[in-house]
Amino acid sequence: MRRLDLLLALVLMLLALAVVTAQHRARTLFVELENLKKEGRDLEVEWGKLQLEQGTLVSHARVELLAREQLGLVTPPMDKVILLDSGNVP
Repeated sequence: MRRLDLLLALVLMLLALAVVTAQHRARTLFVELENLKKEGRDLEVEWGKLQLEQGTLVSHARVELLAREQLGLVTPPMDKVILLDSGNVP
């Protein structure tokens, strides 16, 4: 009977260690999950900012402003503009 008690005590200690290890692993994974969720939210915010910046950079007003200031382009006078009808183009 004494051997059985020792064996059961040993099994009980091993199971207790397994429970503690499993709980620690679960907590570690939970912390990692929360960190990844936060990183995902941060990336979504950055993505929104980048989309807004892209919209600003490609707006027609900005392109026109850059063409005028950096390239020195100007709108031609109306007597120099020739309008083509798309039906007449070969």
